[in-house]
Amino acid sequence: MDLYAIINVISVWIVPGLILLALIYAYFRGVKVFDTFVEGAKEGFGMSVRLIPFLVGMMVAIGLFRGSGAMELLSSLIEPLLSHLGIPSDILPLAFMRPASGSSSLAIATEIMNIHGPDSLLGRMAATMQGSTDTTLYVLTVYFGAVGIKKIRYALIVGLIADLAGILASVFICNLVFA
Repeated sequence: MDLYAIINVISVWIVPGLILLALIYAYFRGVKVFDTFVEGAKEGFGMSVRLIPFLVGMMVAIGLFRGSGAMELLSSLIEPLLSHLGIPSDILPLAFMRPASGSSSLAIATEIMNIHGPDSLLGRMAATMQGSTDTTLYVLTVYFGAVGIKKIRYALIVGLIADLAGILASVFICNLVFA
């Protein structure tokens, strides 16, 4: 059996194995697994209901940002500077939207791939950027707001710096490897 086959078998069975291991451990510890699961599901549902206002607010803000033309204006203002760094202007809307919304950035990445193709330099940059960055503003708004965290300054700074690093690394590595 080669290494690929071994890794394939492990990847198929790792999650079911971990679940089974947790159930066996809980059984021997005397935990009522079903009751605990139901209680956790009840808490999860309550958390989902508390998230709805934050989610709606974030979606409205993103819609206003895109619909007002502010994203296109911002892209056109900094495009000359970024073209010297090898950052194509077509990738800027994705770079701006990625920290705010996963669904909006996925729509932009899909649009880039539909126009330029998934195997194009821009398509590869978009895919790499999607995987290398996170929806920092969304996470801070929705999840931090839902649990009542008010002091988000350092999380915001670190999250946006990490997003910038992921965006720049995506462009640099894709230019290095695929250009």
